[in-house]
Amino acid sequence: MRFSEIVGQHAVKQRLINSVNENRVSHAQLFLGPEGSGSLALAVAYAQYLSCEDRQADDSCGVCASCRKYQKLMHPDLHFSYPFFAKHKDDTAITFIEQWREAIEANIYLSLDAWRGYLDAENKQANINIAECHQIIKKLSLKPFESEYKILILWLPEYLDKEGNALLKIIEEPQPNTLFLLVAQNQDQILNTILSRTQLVKIPPLEYNDIKAYLLNERGQPEATAAEMAYLSNGNMAEALSMLQHDASNYHSQFIQWLRMCYSNKGIEVVAFVEQLAKLGRENQKNFLRYGINFIRECCLLLAGAPNLVHLPASEFDTAQKMIKVMSIEATEAISSELETAHYHVERNANPKILFLDVSLQIITILHYKTIRQGRTQYIPK
Repeated sequence: MRFSEIVGQHAVKQRLINSVNENRVSHAQLFLGPEGSGSLALAVAYAQYLSCEDRQADDSCGVCASCRKYQKLMHPDLHFSYPFFAKHKDDTAITFIEQWREAIEANIYLSLDAWRGYLDAENKQANINIAECHQIIKKLSLKPFESEYKILILWLPEYLDKEGNALLKIIEEPQPNTLFLLVAQNQDQILNTILSRTQLVKIPPLEYNDIKAYLLNERGQPEATAAEMAYLSNGNMAEALSMLQHDASNYHSQFIQWLRMCYSNKGIEVVAFVEQLAKLGRENQKNFLRYGINFIRECCLLLAGAPNLVHLPASEFDTAQKMIKVMSIEATEAISSELETAHYHVERNANPKILFLDVSLQIITILHYKTIRQGRTQYIPK
């Protein structure tokens, strides 16, 4: 993985390159960014740059022996650790290395949900167990085999429980030229003892224009589709790529139709529409709700008198201007909250008919009866 292959994040790339060229490489770094921001891709590209035998001023060469091994994720001085779903207490990351390589080569913007799909996860909880911690210590106690650096990329250290304290000594006093690159999404869930021993590299969500340009130029998507997916993904490339694998839908017209039925309190039509939503499939349901959340957020900006901050195509902007005539800021916030809660439960396999019917009734309450409820509903799983 070369820096040039990574979408956007130009400032972060330059910072990482400068740290190498100025000989300011910290032995323990935390790449902290939201899902789909490219944190893992940046860590791999950084490791490849450090190990490149013909390092360029702004990127690895991509053709030396080291780079070719990195491209296949098979360099002897590159090690990975990540959450997995252990079947046996002595399972470690190496047990699942073939699935890991397959997942990363398919999509470097990997999400935990996508990673779960490569494993026989059943109902197990992902974690990084004590056996894996001992394996990390064992691997990193050795000198580099080929390159100047031995590098461990630890994806999602949030899944290190108290067992992670076993790594403190080797993180604080590693062998010479041994680097820890932790790739995380939630700083609050990382053990403080580990957090305090790392140098922070903050990675922001991807820019709308960067995702749109990638979908247009690299994935051959039509202008309108690329714009909609970039908008729906909200800076998350993992979500944008996930949308490519599912049926393209006109979420705007579907969502506006739903709101209008709820505003008019057309019960029979709402029930029929819920039946349609229930048949979309989980990913399309998530995309539909995600579009709704973003659209309502734009409506809220219009109501707040900030049209210059609204990011909608012209036709959708006109629709939003019409919709805000029957909504208040409080109503948009309440609807957004209902949609976010529904999205959360769709991810956890809620019964779609019950879920969407309940959300419909709540939107009817908000738009038709001008009443905002308190609290949350628990949905019945499949």
